[in-house]
Amino acid sequence: MAEARTATLRDVLLVAAAVVIVVLGLSVVTGVIPGVGKDLVFQTPVVIAVLVLGTALMLYRVSRRPPPLD
Repeated sequence: MAEARTATLRDVLLVAAAVVIVVLGLSVVTGVIPGVGKDLVFQTPVVIAVLVLGTALMLYRVSRRPPPLD
């Protein structure tokens, strides 16, 4: 029988660190871009679109996962 795959504390900390780095990087980028770019980022629902797309991709991936071998 196949063993269940579990996330270790190290895995969780690595993902958390990666998320923090990405968010800080995006914060720096939005602080550096010129006025028109800032207006595009802050006045349009870019974050909402990214979240919806990410959620859709994750749901697709989970729904297409093969069943476990018993």
